[in-house]
Amino acid sequence: MRIIFVRHGHPNYDLDCLTPLGHKHGAAVAERLKEEPVEKIFSSTHGRAMETAVHIDEKFGLGVEGLEFMREIKWGSADGSPVYENGHPWLNSDYLVEQGKDLLNPAWRETEQYRNNKVAASGDALARGLDAWLSGLGYTREGDYYRVGKVLYGTVVLVSHGGASSAALAHLFHLPFPFVCSAICPDYTAVTVVSFSEKEGALVAPKFEIVNDARHIAGIEGAAEGLVYE
Repeated sequence: MRIIFVRHGHPNYDLDCLTPLGHKHGAAVAERLKEEPVEKIFSSTHGRAMETAVHIDEKFGLGVEGLEFMREIKWGSADGSPVYENGHPWLNSDYLVEQGKDLLNPAWRETEQYRNNKVAASGDALARGLDAWLSGLGYTREGDYYRVGKVLYGTVVLVSHGGASSAALAHLFHLPFPFVCSAICPDYTAVTVVSFSEKEGALVAPKFEIVNDARHIAGIEGAAEGLVYE
């Protein structure tokens, strides 16, 4: 099975929808994906993600199934005490780089930037939802890997957010969340493709096919305007 992760297009965060530029992004990624053998389209239930998914579905006519667990993760102080840059994950990962800290630190939750940041608990909740969803598609989590059962689809699209997709990828590949935030930083409608073996009964690890491919929005007027990771 292949999962095509797509970040939403340029948004109006206050209204939780796409801007005119965001609709251009959505149309561009739909064109980018039209030759993919997509069998099912899933999306975060946030408006900006669903509107992006609808653009993609215009090429397939499959409908869009909403996934509550893929809504954007939450960050900020978990206990009311101050946190660096209000706990924003990308600013925190940038800070770790600027200070020469190890982004692959397995104890990242205990660092000054994350030990009282609600992003850890929010990411854990997303990971539980992700594993339940994958189990329904034929992949049951065992430790760090997945046991293959009856696989329902060959290729699915999953539209979500910069933070939610980073948390999902960190869990799938058992990587520290700050490292994924720093290493990927998805652009609007960036495509990341993850594949799993379909050998029934096998214990398997996911594999990257494509990471953060946003070439389809290159040349769109204002494509890099106001890039915000949220």
